[in-house]
Amino acid sequence: MGKYSDYARPRRSKRLSALGIFLFAAAVVSFLVFYLLVMISNQGYHYIDTDTLELVQTEEIPDGAPTAVIETSLGEIRAVLYPEYAPETVAQFTELAGQGFYDDTYIFEAKNDVYFAGGSADSSGTAISTGRENQERIPRELHQNLWPFRGALCALQTSTDTSFTKRLFKNETVYTGSRFMLLNTIPDFADDEFVTQFREASGSELLADAFLSRGGVPNFSQQVTIFGQAYAGLDVIAQICASELVDSESPQGYTPPKDEIKIISIQISSYGEDDKILNELP
Repeated sequence: MGKYSDYARPRRSKRLSALGIFLFAAAVVSFLVFYLLVMISNQGYHYIDTDTLELVQTEEIPDGAPTAVIETSLGEIRAVLYPEYAPETVAQFTELAGQGFYDDTYIFEAKNDVYFAGGSADSSGTAISTGRENQERIPRELHQNLWPFRGALCALQTSTDTSFTKRLFKNETVYTGSRFMLLNTIPDFADDEFVTQFREASGSELLADAFLSRGGVPNFSQQVTIFGQAYAGLDVIAQICASELVDSESPQGYTPPKDEIKIISIQISSYGEDDKILNELP
């Protein structure tokens, strides 16, 4: 009897050990499935109410609206600003422009005819942040009335405040800063098959029509802060976006134009009669 008892104890221990391993593995698998479901359901989530959608970039620009006159070495670009939709971004941009912050800065990225990025201290894309760290931590501002149409003025992302739990429950904070982008358009809108698929996936006929008539970069939708819309100098934007680039990335990961392109100045003004004459928007 004693021998049988001694033999039985380790077998029971092994069964308990195997059960513990199984339960632990099941718990890990359950958590991973839960995590993936949360991530998938929230991926890129930003609620859009198509019944209240107002595409302000397609509307007539009101007299007196704040504007930015961006003088580059290749020509002038004019954009209306939207402080009602991106108040922190517009406030910083207008303040910096008024201080001459953008004078003699660089365009440091020109990507495949689609967009360019500017406002850097040098051609490599370095943010001008010495003693100004807070200006690179403006929370991203998204709004359903602003979309990445051709000519959209966007803030460049600088960092993300994140952690495992923040990623899990989509509580990350995305920050932008002093540098900015101006969008041209993807070439796919000339492809009939893409247009058909785009209409089916858009969820809004109004929005699809706006992209198809104006162009833009739809994959940036509700991902970047849009705080203005160019209404003059769209040809300048296209020319800069089509610039020949250097052969290798800068240390910051950007591909600057081979021939130096600079922002000479940015002046803050208001929309008036002269702007109506210059307005190139449909």
